[in-house]
Amino acid sequence: MAGAVLALHATDAATVYLTAAARLAEPHHGEVERALYERESLLRMTAMRGTLFVTTTDLAPVLLAAAGRSTAAGRTKHLLGQLEQGGIGDGEWLAKVTRDAVAVLHERGEATTTELAAEVPGLERQLVISPGKKYESRRSIATDVLFALAADGRIVRATRRGGWTSNQHAWAPAPELPDIATASARTELVRHWLTAFGPGTLADLKWWTGWTVTDTRKALAATGAVEVALDESTGYALPEDVEPVTETAPCAALLPALDPTPMGWRDRDFYLDPAHRPALFDRMGNIGPTVWWDGRIVGGWAQRRDGTLAYRLLTAVGREARLAIEAEAARLAAFLDDRRFIPAYRTPLERELAG
Repeated sequence: MAGAVLALHATDAATVYLTAAARLAEPHHGEVERALYERESLLRMTAMRGTLFVTTTDLAPVLLAAAGRSTAAGRTKHLLGQLEQGGIGDGEWLAKVTRDAVAVLHERGEATTTELAAEVPGLERQLVISPGKKYESRRSIATDVLFALAADGRIVRATRRGGWTSNQHAWAPAPELPDIATASARTELVRHWLTAFGPGTLADLKWWTGWTVTDTRKALAATGAVEVALDESTGYALPEDVEPVTETAPCAALLPALDPTPMGWRDRDFYLDPAHRPALFDRMGNIGPTVWWDGRIVGGWAQRRDGTLAYRLLTAVGREARLAIEAEAARLAAFLDDRRFIPAYRTPLERELAG
């Protein structure tokens, strides 16, 4: 299932469970959790745009080479500048702290950020953020070092600490992954994106990957993708996907915040009425929980404090759609049972419905 949408957003811990529940015929919370934390079929990794994703172990090497390592290099360069500016250390000093952190993880098996900062000399040092400003703050360099190590494919997020919605976790040494050349990995990633989300535009693909326009064009050209007409713009599709497809029966879905489907494209007007954006997105552009019918967003939903689900339709739909949406809401409520969650990125409609 994860491979079908290329990767699941994992920035909000509850999203992975809810994304799976929306797509599995008979979702079970325990089975999703085992797949997520066993690290045999799925890995949580930092990839496109520096965002946390869950992907299959088959696709992990592609994401690492195509996006993860460049994210790690950028984060390390920025951290090094802060360390030198603060008089903490230089590149050699940072390299030693990094090696020591990885060595401790290999010795212990796994450890949290706090545990590593207490055991690795230098990792506990603090960075002063916005010095001299009224909003000056401090942050442990451990956060940045471990983020870069994860993006570089050297460590992975391991055992969860806390409940199913907790973002607290331990770190563990990463499994050995095949080494893929960056250009080849980017071509393969674009091929997977076109399979899952195509046809799409160059702007869509650039936004989703976080690459430059030049890198995006090169990877897109290497796939052999062909131009197709998309309303008023030009899109791209794989040659084998240009033939008309058989129309499928309409269906309903309740997708969580940051679900991979609405996050697959930068331009969303073909499935989302622009008038509904203010209700469904937060100020940073993160999409909240959405109600879908026949391939379009028709409303939003939320979990109330008592655990019940509430939704509001923003688009007029017929009786068939209303019944299907009601049934899907009941199915999701049964999956959640007595579990509670609050999205990390709250939108106006979600807040109103949850209240």
